[in-house]
Amino acid sequence: MELNSKKLESTSRLIYYSISIILCLFLILLSGRIIDDLDTATTRPEVEQFLDNTYLSKLHTKIAPLDKEIETLSNKSSTLEKTISIAKENYTNEKQSFDNWVQARKTLGSPDKDQEVVARAKKLDEFYQVEQAWRTQRQTLQTKIDEDRNKTQIFQEQIDKEHQKAETLYQEELKHYDLLVFLIRLLFVAPILALGIFFFIRYRKHKFWPLFFGFTLFSLYAFFFGLVPYLPSYGGYVRYIVGILLSAGLGYYAIKSIGQYIEKKQAELKVSTQERAKNVQTSVAEKALENHYCPSCGKDFIIKKWEFPIKNIDTEAYKLVTDYCRHCGLQLFRKCDKCGTKNFAHLPFCSACGAKPTVEKVKE
Repeated sequence: MELNSKKLESTSRLIYYSISIILCLFLILLSGRIIDDLDTATTRPEVEQFLDNTYLSKLHTKIAPLDKEIETLSNKSSTLEKTISIAKENYTNEKQSFDNWVQARKTLGSPDKDQEVVARAKKLDEFYQVEQAWRTQRQTLQTKIDEDRNKTQIFQEQIDKEHQKAETLYQEELKHYDLLVFLIRLLFVAPILALGIFFFIRYRKHKFWPLFFGFTLFSLYAFFFGLVPYLPSYGGYVRYIVGILLSAGLGYYAIKSIGQYIEKKQAELKVSTQERAKNVQTSVAEKALENHYCPSCGKDFIIKKWEFPIKNIDTEAYKLVTDYCRHCGLQLFRKCDKCGTKNFAHLPFCSACGAKPTVEKVKE
């Protein structure tokens, strides 16, 4: 069976990351159950806990008969309103009849001295008095309704005040509850996060790195989804400060790591090309040749057409690479000792005859 190194590398990478993700998922599921059990260690407060139910019960007891009385009086007022409407209609009809009758009597003489006119005017006034009497009764009922509603409003304001007081106490207790939940979760998540960071820094190149990487992914999930949402806000100050500290810490680590890497590469470039060539791993050499960069300094070794002086252009063959890196001096290509084919100097076998170099991989 032919061994395809590139296919094996991509398949291995897929398997490794699959192992990491599967391990991370199971750790997340397990931590979810544990955190749920931890949350039961304390009980979330409710607004009803801070209400004086005895006091509220007394207030509601006082309001109930007032509401009932208001309803009764309102029904009576509605009945009176209908009665007043009928009385007003009767008065209007009687007045219209009286006006028509008076207009007819004017043709017969002086209506002001007619006894019948006086009698009908008196009857009309009685209709008006009846309407006014009903209106007076309705006004009395409305006054009583307004008084009861004012009393109800006073009691309702006392109830609202009690609810506001309970809400204030509830918010204070809720802050203590959120802080307690955060501290409980912190005791659980902080060691996991510290261990995840330690695994990433110390064992990211270990042969069992997929397992350590899976735990690191889980620690990040536990931090951002299991702890950060429960971080007390206190007006946003705490979260902003934590964000600043995390940004500063991660930034410091990134800047320090990049600086150390640059110093390391600069130190490597000061070493002789022969020593650097000995430290080039085959996997690094394969990637370097595939992506045409120097395995020591990481710079592209392909020469572009515009980089050739016009006088040096060869019309028969156009050279795109050189045997040595233009930037650090490392030997990149050399001829096979057996067949003379030019090969990448850091690969173990000749691409033409398959011979292994019988001398050192590169020369100074």
